[in-house]
Amino acid sequence: MLLTVYKSKLHRATVTQADLNYIGSITIDENLMDAARLVEHERVQIVNVNNGERLETYVIKGERGSGTICLNGPAARKVAVGDIVIVISYCMLTPEEYKNHVPVTVHVNSANQLSH
Repeated sequence: MLLTVYKSKLHRATVTQADLNYIGSITIDENLMDAARLVEHERVQIVNVNNGERLETYVIKGERGSGTICLNGPAARKVAVGDIVIVISYCMLTPEEYKNHVPVTVHVNSANQLSH
């Protein structure tokens, strides 16, 4: 049996862009990806704190140090620039692996820079 559990999250990031005409995905500053242990093309859940929308998409790398959080394609209709979102990743673990699992929560400031 495998358990699907919370792996990591970017907590309360600010949406900096929404690009309806892009193919799809969420673009995330590569520094934030590293801090949250996210990899390019990884499936993530986006929770919009402002309007309650929840959606799933995949990650693409944004410019390192830019603070970019950009929802692309159809997901752009679910946010507005300035909205606060939580980006959550999950992993599948055996019950034995779960015993040593430590999820990561990355807090950011209003400029999407690491805060603590």
